Amino acid sequence: MLALRRLPCFVIVAATSALGRIGGGENFNSGNSDDRGGGDGGAIVELLVWLIIRHPQVGIPVAIIVAIGFFIWKARSGGDASTRKAIDRAEAERRTKVSAAAVDGWVNALKTKDPNFDLLKFFDRTRRQFLELQDAWFKRNLEPVRKYLSDATFQRLVVQLKLMELAGVRDAIAEPAVVDMQIIGLEQNDSFDSVHIRVTADLKDTDAPSTATDEQALALAKKQKAERFTEVWTFVRKPGAQTKVDGDVSQGKCPNCGAPFEGGAANTCEFCGAIVNSGNFDWVLSEITQGSQHQPHPALPDGFVKARQSDPALTTEALEDRASLVFWKWIEAQSLGDPSRMAKVSVEQFGASLQKRAFREVAVGAVNTQQLSRQNDKDVAAIEVRWSAKVGAGQSQPLRYVMLLERGAGAKTPDGHGMSTNRCSQCGAPLTDNGQPVCEFCGNVFSSGANDWVLRDVGSWEWWRGHGGVPATSRAAPAAARVPDREERERLVYLMAVMARADGVVDESERKLLRMASERWNVPWANVELALNATGDSLFGKLIVRGSSEAESFMRELVQVAKADGKIDARERKLLASAATHLGLSGRLDEFLK
Repeated sequence: MLALRRLPCFVIVAATSALGRIGGGENFNSGNSDDRGGGDGGAIVELLVWLIIRHPQVGIPVAIIVAIGFFIWKARSGGDASTRKAIDRAEAERRTKVSAAAVDGWVNALKTKDPNFDLLKFFDRTRRQFLELQDAWFKRNLEPVRKYLSDATFQRLVVQLKLMELAGVRDAIAEPAVVDMQIIGLEQNDSFDSVHIRVTADLKDTDAPSTATDEQALALAKKQKAERFTEVWTFVRKPGAQTKVDGDVSQGKCPNCGAPFEGGAANTCEFCGAIVNSGNFDWVLSEITQGSQHQPHPALPDGFVKARQSDPALTTEALEDRASLVFWKWIEAQSLGDPSRMAKVSVEQFGASLQKRAFREVAVGAVNTQQLSRQNDKDVAAIEVRWSAKVGAGQSQPLRYVMLLERGAGAKTPDGHGMSTNRCSQCGAPLTDNGQPVCEFCGNVFSSGANDWVLRDVGSWEWWRGHGGVPATSRAAPAAARVPDREERERLVYLMAVMARADGVVDESERKLLRMASERWNVPWANVELALNATGDSLFGKLIVRGSSEAESFMRELVQVAKADGKIDARERKLLASAATHLGLSGRLDEFLK
């Protein structure tokens, strides 16, 4: 009888954790998947039906209790989810708001170099591509839209689909509709023009089992309430490329010679040999960012001007696309437990250190080049990646990594490849996933790093800064520009919480200090509590070594946050002193406060 009494409690726990599960990761179209249903809920329903039929004296009371528990949970969590969505919408509005004068200036700047550029027609083109991309994502076949995407953007979406498949879910969407578009930024240099378009859309969206057919998934999606979301789409194109009045790639034509072009894995025109998604001839979609995460591109990285003198075709846009491509292959290799996925984009020994990890909901907020340098016989690029992910059943963790890419000193960037970065630098052939570190067509050895940018190492922001890394934004930037943004504040407080629980006990004084930090630094306390109570795997890697250069870097970042309002009061000083103790820097606080 005791076992029967315990059963309802077990079922409530199982039901709420399953039905409240965040399904499907970033899912390309929505940054707010916190309250999406689907997935494991079906198993709970089957269990309840079985109990009601076979053991009605147990099943009926359990079903009633589960229903009551679910509606209580829904009432409580629904408010939280609605609040989060409202906050994200407000943040997206703040980050993407522009003046009419700015829009006019950007359009005039584009028309000066490209008289046929028409903003309304560009919006029509973007709307078509948005809808085509939604359809391809829903059908889990991205090949029809590959011609619109940079190689890294294509790789990102492919890997996200694989992660969802591994999790046993698929994205069920219905009735996508673009309700507004606006140009919110233009960056021009002698390498690329970059146009940022804010896309506001409505969509019905939920998770479905990965075994569901398109018809079943569509039927499920249509039952959902439409949600509004905002994304920023970034398109890049070489300066000098012109708008084709008689058709472009979105109309099934090669943007260079005008011949029919339907796409394909090589993304190369069979008539003129142009790489269609290079950005050399037409706009290519290089990035999709949630509106609440959008940030202007940072300053030129340290060492870039010098590196450009010996490699005129080097661009931060293509370099960051390559880094993003490598990042998603790194995620894929760990998710599949297959280090060979890195064979063509990393140094030979890198894959041996990879471990299998069940990544969920991987989302990238930004990829920024921070520094270029010459180290012995290699050129080294330090690329910052701001991302978040879950491992297993744990909570989402905000992360800030730096990837170190290297290639032979004096190696040149192929001028014709542009944003098509998943190619052999020597012969231009698209890279395959055969697990071999050489090009099948010309024999170029990728893992040597002699000619191509390959991954040498990856670590935390503190690891890189502790070893002498110089951020691009730190060079002669005003103090206000160096105040950590919302995502960075959340990461720092989250890491403080992880460190506080490292010894297995978080005392009341530590909890109060963390709560004070969350309130003053505008970090949701619920997220901090999740970090304090977490028991799963951590993506922070090994904790910062006490007294190390990484610990000093982390301490400086905390002080920078505390100084955001121009002063540090007694309570903040107490918080910093506690952090210094955890970091093995006791007695040195005044040194960091200078």
